[in-house]
Amino acid sequence: MIYKVLYQADKTQSPRREATKSLYLEAKSAVAARQLVEDNTPYNIEFVQELSGEHLTFEQESEDFKLTEF
Repeated sequence: MIYKVLYQADKTQSPRREATKSLYLEAKSAVAARQLVEDNTPYNIEFVQELSGEHLTFEQESEDFKLTEF
């Protein structure tokens, strides 16, 4: 499955909507996706969303869509 992970780049600062970024990755579950990001980055994870069907197609059309590999 493909997951979209919304995160803040710095855990030491208070989260701000304007600073929220996203990355896309492939994992077996949302829990596994969260664990991958936690193990490999210093990011403060806000939300992990599974993408499928039309939502995945929409996201793939974005120029920012790129699968992250750790």
